[in-house]
Amino acid sequence: MEFKDYYQTLGVEKNASQDEIKKAYRKLARKYHPDVSKEADAAAKMAQLNEANTVLSDPEKRAAYDAVSAQAAAQGTRAGAEFRPPPGWDTGFEFSGSPAGAGGGDYSDFFEQLFGQAARRGGGFGHADPRAERRGSDHHAKIELDLQDAYHGGTRTLSLRAARPGPDGRMQSEERSLEVRIPKGVREGQLIRLAGQGGPGLGEAPAGDLFLEVHFRPDARWRSVDRDVYQPLPLAPWEAALGASVEVQTPSGTVEVTVPGRSRAGRKLRLKGRGIPAATPGDLYLEVEIALPPADSDAARAAWTALGKAFPTFNPRETQGR
Repeated sequence: MEFKDYYQTLGVEKNASQDEIKKAYRKLARKYHPDVSKEADAAAKMAQLNEANTVLSDPEKRAAYDAVSAQAAAQGTRAGAEFRPPPGWDTGFEFSGSPAGAGGGDYSDFFEQLFGQAARRGGGFGHADPRAERRGSDHHAKIELDLQDAYHGGTRTLSLRAARPGPDGRMQSEERSLEVRIPKGVREGQLIRLAGQGGPGLGEAPAGDLFLEVHFRPDARWRSVDRDVYQPLPLAPWEAALGASVEVQTPSGTVEVTVPGRSRAGRKLRLKGRGIPAATPGDLYLEVEIALPPADSDAARAAWTALGKAFPTFNPRETQGR
């Protein structure tokens, strides 16, 4: 997708106040609104202006955009260049309400990648109650946990970042730390609700709630799919060929695993019930990988040479192209 420079689109500086952004948008909107503009590309230009204004006029979205924009600048990425935000770029950003632009509107892939999912996450909380206009707004944020947290649960200290306009109209960053109880068995994408931790209510009305969307930190040791967990299982060639009993460090602890003989790379060994805990727990799948010892000494090279002579007709490329 193409990186969008929203400040360039509105013709404002990166430290522009909210009032300066509003004035710049109104001025350009008068020029490019399709109902009055004679420009050939007025509709497309207006869509770009609306998108830029949607982000920069919202202090929370603007803070998140500034963070990913700084990462793009560090990579030398300019407007229009190919760009992918790094995984977890939006972790810890606290958004209030339902961000505009969800589920409709003429928005770019860049906007949808950054804000579309967050917008859809935010919808539907606290709006059915007729008293909602006085109740504090619900907030939502993405958090990252280790996969082991799903196995054991516990309490974690989490830091959240939000942005609010200051007295001069320029953004000010706010941070807060929360002690959060992580329930055992939490899954990727699950929402943890913290009652009363959203926006303050008006008068005697209650505060809104805070919804934390769980994501697991990338870890080369394992990955989850719903409640099932997948983990690489490196084996020596002789362990895979002859079978073996090996110790494996899993998210729930060390287990003894029996490896069947003639196991090939890619084979999955299922450990029933050793996935993410639940009333019906997931399974743990060990994915066989063949690890080759290095030929880094005369003795090692001699051993590899002897192995090759022991299998004179073996051709690992025999099935290629079939």
